[in-house]
Amino acid sequence: MFLVTGITGKVGSATAKHLLKHGKEVRGLVRNREKAADWANQGVELVDGDWNDPIAIERALRGVEGAFVMLPAVWAPSPGYKEAKGMIANYVEALTKAAPPRVVALSSMGANRTSGLGMITALSLLEQGFRDLTSPIAFVRAGGFFENFLYGLQVAQGGTLPVYYNPTNRKSTMVATNDIGAEVATLLSGPAWSGRRVVELGSMVSPDEVAEQLGEVLNLNVKAIAVPRSGWAEAFEQFGIPKDHTGPAEEMFEAVNAGWMNLGAEGTEHVAGTTSARDVFEAAQNAAKA
Repeated sequence: MFLVTGITGKVGSATAKHLLKHGKEVRGLVRNREKAADWANQGVELVDGDWNDPIAIERALRGVEGAFVMLPAVWAPSPGYKEAKGMIANYVEALTKAAPPRVVALSSMGANRTSGLGMITALSLLEQGFRDLTSPIAFVRAGGFFENFLYGLQVAQGGTLPVYYNPTNRKSTMVATNDIGAEVATLLSGPAWSGRRVVELGSMVSPDEVAEQLGEVLNLNVKAIAVPRSGWAEAFEQFGIPKDHTGPAEEMFEAVNAGWMNLGAEGTEHVAGTTSARDVFEAAQNAAKA
């Protein structure tokens, strides 16, 4: 039995699918059983609770062979990342008491640093907070998600894909959530290890290449266009981030554009992605037509 947190989200669902595909039993920690009904129908055991409840987390961890844990993305975090710190403390309490045979935690490229990260700060705090766990742990430092470009299926009809990467020909680490789920499932159910592992997951891809692959799916000539830095705050507000709370998202993209969130941090393993941006766009387009 393997615990998967965030099972109704992109990465959690991809992890559960890969585990089930390989005949493993899966348990999901869920706040809303109705939202997770499809998983129950596939034989997933549901445990009520969420990452704000250490007692529920500990209950979900009982008897598992391994656990996948993650933090939800908070685009407008409180000062000092109060939300992330609270969830991390809850995880540490539960993981210390339950001490599962292995833990896999979703992290991010750049989480080895401690400043200038914007939203990725939460995952840097996660890695720091989990340092003293007794369970063997693997941090999966994923690249930027190809799924974050899915808005392009609508907005790129005019031939342009607005992005916050600048320059658009600079490559950074990107990955599909399907590949994250596959790697997490492999780590959970594969050979045991001791101590701490860090896996950098993804391949070096530029926004220009993403736009080209989007164009192949749309049968259009699509060009990536960098949104001017002065327009970031307004653009993020249109995505739903409250006014005057866009700083963490802006700082995150500044970190990417600084060019240091690349592969090769000391002491890490590397797993390349096998799912392309084109695959992600095609799958989303086909799902929309179904």
